[in-house]
Amino acid sequence: MQIILLERIEKLGSIGDVVTVKDGYARNYLLPNKKALRSNAANLKVFEANRAKIESDNAARRGEAQKAGENVEGMSIVLIRASSNSGQLYGSVSVRDIVEGLNEQGANVSKAMVILERPIKTIGVVDVRVQLHPEVSVQVKVNVARSPDEADLQAQGVDVMAAMFEQDVAGFTEAFNPNAEPGEIAVEESDEDTTEA
Repeated sequence: MQIILLERIEKLGSIGDVVTVKDGYARNYLLPNKKALRSNAANLKVFEANRAKIESDNAARRGEAQKAGENVEGMSIVLIRASSNSGQLYGSVSVRDIVEGLNEQGANVSKAMVILERPIKTIGVVDVRVQLHPEVSVQVKVNVARSPDEADLQAQGVDVMAAMFEQDVAGFTEAFNPNAEPGEIAVEESDEDTTEA
């Protein structure tokens, strides 16, 4: 189906472009949300007559989004979640969790604005894109940790999981004698024993 775009849509086009999209995408998303018009002679005339108003409205919304973006840009939220020893979360961090965290800090964003490429399923610091307007997007940091102390370490740039595994490796090591009989306790040889032999 051919449509006329009424606003910029990522990977599709900008205002006034006539593009071809799948029928379902047009009928179920673009047309009901007033993001496009069907491409025909009557709608082209209507669009051209209202083009200046549509573009000025878009510019005004873009300006408001840029002002709001200055407050949201670089914002960081901390989400405390339970996880396994390997850092895998029991569940995942969803868009709703991120929106609630941002709105608690006064960001005023909706679920549709947060672009999460894939669910967050491990602890760590993740950059998430927030699209305030089709032409304005900002980055926020989501710090997922098991405790507030761990979140502070991650905010300073410490890889908590790597540090935890380094501590484990530096722990207890058992003496091993490959010639020992089953059930025999391994004894470390002292320097005196080696000089006598």
